[in-house]
Amino acid sequence: MALDSNEYPDKSISKFESMLKTDDVYFFDSEDFEEIIHHYLNNGKISLGKKAIQIGLEQHPNSLELKLLQVEVLAFEDKFEAAEKLLDEIQDIDALNEEIYIQRANIQSKQDNHQAAVNLLLDALHLTDDTFDIHSLLGMEYLFMDDHERAKFSFMKCVEYDESDYSSLYNVIYCFEFLEDFDGAIHYLNDYLERNPYCEVAWHQLGKMYYAMDMFQEALTAFDFAVISDDSFIGAYFEKGKVLEKLGRYNEAIENYEATISMEDPTSHAFLRLGKCHEKLGNYDLAKYYYYHTVHEDPLLDKGWLAITDFHFRQKNHEKALYYINKAINIDGENPLYWKKAAKIYFALDNLDEADFAYKQTVDLGNYELDTWKNWAEVLKRMGDLNSAIQVLIQGLEFYPDSAKLTYKLAGIYLKNNDVTGAKKTLADAMKMDLDKLELFDEEFPEFSEVKWVKALVSKIKKTST
Repeated sequence: MALDSNEYPDKSISKFESMLKTDDVYFFDSEDFEEIIHHYLNNGKISLGKKAIQIGLEQHPNSLELKLLQVEVLAFEDKFEAAEKLLDEIQDIDALNEEIYIQRANIQSKQDNHQAAVNLLLDALHLTDDTFDIHSLLGMEYLFMDDHERAKFSFMKCVEYDESDYSSLYNVIYCFEFLEDFDGAIHYLNDYLERNPYCEVAWHQLGKMYYAMDMFQEALTAFDFAVISDDSFIGAYFEKGKVLEKLGRYNEAIENYEATISMEDPTSHAFLRLGKCHEKLGNYDLAKYYYYHTVHEDPLLDKGWLAITDFHFRQKNHEKALYYINKAINIDGENPLYWKKAAKIYFALDNLDEADFAYKQTVDLGNYELDTWKNWAEVLKRMGDLNSAIQVLIQGLEFYPDSAKLTYKLAGIYLKNNDVTGAKKTLADAMKMDLDKLELFDEEFPEFSEVKWVKALVSKIKKTST
């Protein structure tokens, strides 16, 4: 008598593996083979799965389900032509089998023909009432196509079918987030929670949506309900801690972060948040303790190195700050944020050559933020390398052509470099951009504010702007 694979799947697998070892031939019904094959494929044991398919088809040569599993393996191995040929044979026998369309869609998807895959899955929908898996696959295809609106509705269908399918629920919210429809996400989750009031996952997601909209009190309430629904839900405690930080309730935030540490192995992110809370409270020794633990727990977490560096920088301990940022650079010298922080510290230490080099590294690694160009130009100005400062500002203005800050600074450096023509044009451009920021020029270059042509230009621009 064949074993019932649903009741005794482990016995079927053990019996099959025993057969392989002894070369004896045991009989299994086709459902047993399906169970065995699924077990091996789901666990990545493709060669054993293929062996089970081979023996299964020897015992049940007319089993369409086993042939469809063979198609799945062929598609996995990118043997698309053989897979399509076998599907043609199956379709001749059972033209209305939705699994044929699903497998054809899988083959098209693997070849990046996502619209063709969608069309096949839509055909499959008409052939069965059991549409959960098809809607899930459709959702993924729409995501591949960056069609988040259709993806959202496909995953919503999955949630309608099974409200405990949290994977689809997460995907629905992901689509709302991508579409920046936070109001829509909040409405959807509140509607879901009307039917599932103790779903900690939905409360957690609702809290994150409120947090994204700076609705911190509502977020706090949602995370409270998530914890009430599951008092071991670490993610809810962590997010609740972040909200309490935003509300300035640092001691309560610490309690929630400590709760996450007590429940499982501590994470670098929890240590980091604890460090920031203690620093806000003036508990500097505890802040240092947690920052050190952050980088010890995860040396690749750039936020940890930046936090411990910033901590010492704020304490005016520039040498210590430099020590830690250099440790970070030794671990990951391709991180532009590390180089930018190093440049800031070198500048504070009046080590202008190193600051110049650090800013060059920052830009070479892809950091083109406005203050990077402005601060780098300031370093070069202090060094007396006015030509390089001018080139840096010109480069920065390619990224920020409407920046009055960069333009006023460029005008002043032109003047310091005795380029009156360049200064006149640039200063006029800066005042046309933002006349109110003229004070930046006066503060940084007070020696030029009383120059006759400067005063005349300012007067002219003011008259034309009124």
